[in-house]
This record gives sequence, structure tokens and C-alpha cells, in this order.
Amino acid sequence: MLTRRDFVAGASLAALAGSAGAQTYPDRPIRMIAGFPAGGGIDLMARFLGEPIKETLGQPVIVENRTGAAGMIAANAVAKAPPDGHMMLMATSGEIAISHHLYKEKMTYDPMRELAPITLVGIVPCVVVVAPTTPVHNPQELVAYAKANPKKLSFSSSGVGNPQQLAGELMNIMAGLDVLHVPYRGAAPAVTDVATGAVTMSFTSLAAARGLIDAGKVRAVAVTSRERMTQLPNVAPLEDGSPGLKGYELLNWFGLFTTGNTPAATVARLNEISNKALHDPKAAGMLAAQGIILRRTTPAEFGSFVRSESEKFGKVIERAQIKPDS
Repeated sequence: MLTRRDFVAGASLAALAGSAGAQTYPDRPIRMIAGFPAGGGIDLMARFLGEPIKETLGQPVIVENRTGAAGMIAANAVAKAPPDGHMMLMATSGEIAISHHLYKEKMTYDPMRELAPITLVGIVPCVVVVAPTTPVHNPQELVAYAKANPKKLSFSSSGVGNPQQLAGELMNIMAGLDVLHVPYRGAAPAVTDVATGAVTMSFTSLAAARGLIDAGKVRAVAVTSRERMTQLPNVAPLEDGSPGLKGYELLNWFGLFTTGNTPAATVARLNEISNKALHDPKAAGMLAAQGIILRRTTPAEFGSFVRSESEKFGKVIERAQIKPDS
């Protein structure tokens, strides 16, 4: 028969075991997976956050660039890892909140169930750019020009189904426009062809367009965030373009995840370390150079944000009838 003394002793042993388990994390090197090549924003943020995690937890943090399938190979690796916090993912909105609307049955992981959100790192508004010869200087003129030229204008992005295309399609939906999407294989040619006049405008990142903007080869006329970007203080939000665009916002974003069902205490510890590092002014400066606006959240706040963004992206994909690249 189980006595009260036996019960108390058993509970104490269980608590000690749980405490010991928490104290042993991490017991080996941590791997930070980035689904995009070295040198880009995702890779830079993975390496930046890897340092304070290593210093605080006392284990090496190895950044691995597992490229391919628009970040989904990397996301799948973390989703299928043991749920112990020894593998993390620095991700974009694409592999987390967009791809499962496009690929559905082909997806090999469930981002909402098999990945645990740690913290949002930053948002990445799109910048709308046009050629200097285009008679557009602000969101109001952009919408008016598109309305006056139905089916004659085009916008480029770096590929089908990415946030840049979704930003342009949401503009079409909300403002009642008909601007044709022209996908490119990468942001650089998508922006360059605006300068040459091959397409009317591009929805792109500031990092991809900054050189051409500074050289006067393209003009920034709107941003897709609700607020202005500090890097482009004279460029208004696209929301200002017309009453129909009231509430318009569509962003790319970066965030840190680990494997689903990782203990909450481990996730909370990683969140604490990451957010402390993101308070460093050096982080804000590095992010700003990439056109990223710093954000910090709790795991619960980030999880809610991811679900909301996924719902928004899904509606745009359905309304615009976007199909994945063959």
C-alpha cells in the first residue's frame, strides 16, 4: 500500500530528476539551421544570436546553411529533430506561414505543430520602387496611375508565392487594381528590370533595392508596413494610397524556432537569451542595414503572430489564385 511518506518521497525524486534534466541542458553542441546561403539576413542573424547563446549556455552553437526548397529543407530538419532544444531554426515567413498554403499535401512537416516559436526577430517591409521616368512619387500617385492604366502595368518579385508577390496581390485586391505579377529568379534581376523599364514596379526588400535607389536608377514610392521605415523617412506607407487600402500591411519577417514539444522551460530560456541579445544597439544597426525592423516577443506572442500571419497569407493566396511554381 502506498503511504503518504512513499508518495512524498516519490514526488521529491521526480522533482529532482526534472530539475537535473533542466540543468543538464544543453549537454552537447547546439545547431542553428539557416535555410538560405551564407551572407544573407537569415545567416547573419543566426550567427549573431549564436554567440550569446553559446556564451550563456556554455556549449558551441554551430550554424548550418541547409539551402533548398525555399527554406523548407532546413525547416523540416528542425521539425523532425528530437524535442530537446539542441536544434534551432532561423526562419522567414515563407517556410513557416506561406508554403503550407501553396504545397499542402507535398509538405513534409507541419510548421504550426512541429515547430515551437521562440521569438520574432524582425519584420521586413517591402519597398515599392519604380523607374525615375515613371510619373509616380507616392502611394496616391501609384494607385491613380494603376487605375488609369488597367491591365497595362506590371510588378516584379523574386518568385511565385513569396511575400513580395503577396504584397502586390494584396494591393490589387484591396485597391481594386489589375497590375500583372512578373516573377523573377531572385530580387536583383527583379529590381534591375524596373530600372530598364521591362516592368513598371517591383515589390522588393530594401537590401535588394538600396544600391539602385541611392544611384537614382529607381525611385522608392511606398512601403508595405503601417509605419514609415527609418531608412526611408520620406516614403509613405502604401496604406495611404487610397481609402480601399485602409489597414493594408504585408511583411516578410524573421524568427527563431526550435522543435515542437521542446520543454517550455528550455524555450523560455532561449527566448530570454535571444531577446537580451536583441537589445544590444549593435543588433539594431545590423538589422537596419538589411532593411529589418527589430521586434522582440515572448514565445506566446510570437506563436499568436505566426498564426495570424498564416491566416492572412492564406487568404491572399486563395483570393489571387496563386499556384506554386512548377
